[in-house]
Amino acid sequence: MKKMLFAAVALIAMVLLVGCKGKYPVAQQTGKDDVAFLLFESPDQYKGQIVTVTLDGKTKFQAEVIKAKKAHTHGTQYEVSTGPKDIKVEADGKVLYQKKLMLSAQEVKKITLP
Repeated sequence: MKKMLFAAVALIAMVLLVGCKGKYPVAQQTGKDDVAFLLFESPDQYKGQIVTVTLDGKTKFQAEVIKAKKAHTHGTQYEVSTGPKDIKVEADGKVLYQKKLMLSAQEVKKITLP
């Protein structure tokens, strides 16, 4: 009798445990976008101003300059494609920054202006 009771309890326990398989949705993770970001900052003179940014001599856009602070990543980040980029930043007809940079995927490149 004890063996029969033990077998019945074991059978019920197995049925319950086998039937408890969780079916949670699995998050599909894809690769990160192949873009980088530019952030323009200035400690004094150009903070709050709008500058003209030229990429590779072709693409031009306007960008807002934020005040430079330690560990400051707030402000408008401008999305650009990755790879080597020739970046030129101008304000009031003056070239403030001109450099060739290599931008990696998901990198936020801070460009510090005077």
